Amino acid sequence: MKEANITIVNEFILVGLSDLPEVRYFLFVMFLIIYLATLAGNITILIAIQTDICLHNPMYYFLSHLSLLDILSPTITVPKMLNVLLSENKNISFTGCMVQLFFLIDLVSTEVFLLSVMAYDRYVAICHPLKYTNIMNRRVCGQLAFGTWIAGFFNSLLHTSFTFTLSFCGPNEVNQYYCDIPPVQALSCSSTYASETIHMIVTGVGGGSAFVITLISYIYIIWAIVHMRSPEGRQKAFSTCAAHLTVVCLFYGTSIFTYIKPSSSYSPNRDRIVSMLYGVVTPMLNPMIYSLRNKGMKQALKRVISQKRFILQS
Repeated sequence: MKEANITIVNEFILVGLSDLPEVRYFLFVMFLIIYLATLAGNITILIAIQTDICLHNPMYYFLSHLSLLDILSPTITVPKMLNVLLSENKNISFTGCMVQLFFLIDLVSTEVFLLSVMAYDRYVAICHPLKYTNIMNRRVCGQLAFGTWIAGFFNSLLHTSFTFTLSFCGPNEVNQYYCDIPPVQALSCSSTYASETIHMIVTGVGGGSAFVITLISYIYIIWAIVHMRSPEGRQKAFSTCAAHLTVVCLFYGTSIFTYIKPSSSYSPNRDRIVSMLYGVVTPMLNPMIYSLRNKGMKQALKRVISQKRFILQS
């Protein structure tokens, strides 16, 4: 009788972008620019929130956590991708692949929960403005933010455990530019039914709950905005939610398409493009979305940029 869960493969080969040798230098430059822009944009957001006292409120507190996630998430995958493009060293150890997948799922899960917390924060601000400071006090905000990171950690621990207890004894070419659940599961030489079922249940319960909270919050928000008598009040309320709602749609649209499906429907080329959207492009767009749609953030960023220019000139 064969022994289950014996890992024979001790390293994987990332072939997600290496099958395009004629454009690898162009891709290297493009993704390097996107990554540096992501770091610059999100670090600027963090500096603005930290230094501007006008932004010391729950909405920007949660936004600072989102910016931190948008720094960490591409940092898990992009440097390795750039190394593959430049040096053509496609190998990643079994442990390295497991660690990369764990932190990726951890950060994605944390962002899912954080977006639901941000939606709840906007619901309280718009639907219960007089009680807002009492409900969303510093202690509650800290507990909610900490809870999102803890929930993301345990969610990732579950997904990673059930992925890497599968047997890998044949092909080791990961058809992606990083280690992710669908392409890694596709390499397993054992049945993935139990693992897929657990993934679907955990994602359905965790991600589904966060999605329902976000959806219900915005139903109440939209209802409250529609029934506001003042056009100025409606405009102000909508402007505080527009950026977050845009980020929610962008994030959920791409991540659900990637994770809420069985590995049997995994399509390397299609999933590669979608994963680049939420893993590389979205973290760069988030600071732009918030700075363009949020008056307070625009003013804070102008002050930060002005201070930097003053320091450079002096």
